[in-house]
Amino acid sequence: MPNETYLDWVIRNTRTKWWHDSAAEAELDLGLRRGAIGVTTNPYLANIALGKDRGSWAGPAAKLMPVFEETAGAMGFVCAQVNPGRAGDRDCMLPMARRFNSWAPNIAVKLPATAAGLDVLEDCIAEGITVTCTVSFTVPQVVAIAERHLAGIRRAREKGIEPGKCFAVVMIGRLDDFLREVAHDNGAAVSEEDIRQAGLAATKRAYAIYQERRYPAILLVAALRGHYHLTELAGADIVMSIAPAYQEIFVNQDLPREERMHIPVPPDAIERLMQMPEFVRAYEPDGMQPKDFVGFGSTQRTLCQFCDVGWKLMEAFR
Repeated sequence: MPNETYLDWVIRNTRTKWWHDSAAEAELDLGLRRGAIGVTTNPYLANIALGKDRGSWAGPAAKLMPVFEETAGAMGFVCAQVNPGRAGDRDCMLPMARRFNSWAPNIAVKLPATAAGLDVLEDCIAEGITVTCTVSFTVPQVVAIAERHLAGIRRAREKGIEPGKCFAVVMIGRLDDFLREVAHDNGAAVSEEDIRQAGLAATKRAYAIYQERRYPAILLVAALRGHYHLTELAGADIVMSIAPAYQEIFVNQDLPREERMHIPVPPDAIERLMQMPEFVRAYEPDGMQPKDFVGFGSTQRTLCQFCDVGWKLMEAFR
């Protein structure tokens, strides 16, 4: 069609969907016009939105309700994240999740992919609460998320409850960021191009496992660091979280319009990356156990950011 952008092409010709990664009112309105069918937020983004729009902001949940209704509750969700400073506190996260869920039927409560967060995820699914499991970067994390989703589904159905849906996040660029720092510090024999393949390799392996095992959870790829994080995954039955800055790239640049999810990451790049223990932990399905997730480098970096430049600042709005 005339003037079709790359983003238009993706959503009209492939199974790949996208959610808008910002809660600022003007940015969200533009994202919806561009075809977003959900909203991802985090404490950092929520603090920005509150600072800009607190007086007149109508709330993303209301703006996405038409999508939620048109898709019979399959899409149209808005994420609301629990306190990142309590990522190991089950007794804090579950009541907070219930409170967030009460705000609107299309809230997807954001829980961390820690051992405690996974316990709360299962409880939420069993109660019919939809969850986006975040602070997640690795294959073992998203596999654990999918398995706990299944456990919650079983519990819900035993009680005659419609189980909650589950979106399993891969913060693809944050994995690259962490591995880049480790490689520089350790003098690892990997190139920048190898590092740029790390998150893609983990995501493609996770997707293959999800397809093979037919998990009902949906992978949600976030924290893009370049257009390649979408172009190399295009065609997959996943949700992409796209910030406004990257939307501009996808609507203004002439990118190759082809499905590339099936194209593997070069084996030699994976071989070099496998010399880094941190990549092995992220890439191998059994590279970590849930008790290890909270101590993974990307997890600690992200939780600290969400606390220091997000949650703590939002508390001032009281």
